Amino acid sequence: MLRLPNAPTSLHEHPNNRLGLDFAAEARQLPQLGYGIVDMHAHINGLEASAVWWPIAKSFGIERTLSMTRLEDVPEMRARFGNALEFIAVPDWHAPDRRVGHGTGYLQRIERYREEGVRIVKFWNAPRFIEFGLESGDPAMLALDGELRLAQMRLAEQLGMACMVHVADPDTWFATKYSDHTTWGRKLDHYTPLRKALDRFTMPWIAAHLGGFPEDLAFLDRLLESHPNLHLDTSATKWMVRELGKHTRDEVVGFVRKWQGRLFFGTDTVTTDEHLRDGDKSSEMARKAASREGAHDLYASRYWALRMLWEGTGACPSPISDPDLSMVNPHAHSPLDGPDLRGNALPPDLLRSLYRDAATAFFANSFFARS
Repeated sequence: MLRLPNAPTSLHEHPNNRLGLDFAAEARQLPQLGYGIVDMHAHINGLEASAVWWPIAKSFGIERTLSMTRLEDVPEMRARFGNALEFIAVPDWHAPDRRVGHGTGYLQRIERYREEGVRIVKFWNAPRFIEFGLESGDPAMLALDGELRLAQMRLAEQLGMACMVHVADPDTWFATKYSDHTTWGRKLDHYTPLRKALDRFTMPWIAAHLGGFPEDLAFLDRLLESHPNLHLDTSATKWMVRELGKHTRDEVVGFVRKWQGRLFFGTDTVTTDEHLRDGDKSSEMARKAASREGAHDLYASRYWALRMLWEGTGACPSPISDPDLSMVNPHAHSPLDGPDLRGNALPPDLLRSLYRDAATAFFANSFFARS
């Protein structure tokens, strides 16, 4: 039995290690599963950072990772990691013209990823796609039911590729960042084009981050019932810890049981060489670590928290700060606060399905054999 640790008498101010854990020692003490874990959702980039990441991932039982890695780095990453790292097609995020980078240019990159053996195309359709469109003079430019996206879906279908989509965002963001519904729409509005895409394109789909709605398992239940080609991954550690912790264990286990085979383990681990050094950072994600030691805790904390979430019993403070708490209620929380992490102690058959068997079956799907 994997028991969550007792709450410390005081918490550290390290946003990726509030409990002061020795993550290397914690990894050694995890139970032996007898099989390797497949992480279906990560962003492994940076040749230096990936060298820091891989021993950590292995120590927490990760055998294979599906990564949104920059196209130009795929050959080198494959040479380094072999079958332990597979890839998901993503656009050129640094393209100066977003319409090209996420539109016509992405069509070209999808074909090049496919030539590299990649079998999944990613569509990032968080509400911020509207902001990207506004910068280009067309708020609907990257809408999931818009012409650019439809052309990419048609190409994916033609090339025998599955689709992964990030749709919507946490409820906490719709209460704050997206509170202007005239600009961003309401959360449920973002699922209408997803439903249309799932019906129109019958290849396998993965909706990231528990479909963008871990807050409402009943909604996800209806979504999965309506669309048999849909699968969900459980990535985005802070989001999952915060929101799944609000459901009872019986609710979580019942949901995983009902949809066994269509739920994948994922972490949303992001690595970049900027994590390894201090100085000016290009993004909020890059600012999450500023040394090799900081990067180690950043990566390891996600694996530790998620294994505790799925395997553990009991509860303890999350080792990871969750600024969404203070964003929603700044009077009650600081940006360094975090929610409680509650273990769900999945039965062994469900755990193996989530960690490995569902992913293995996904890639054995006859859809891929036809491509």
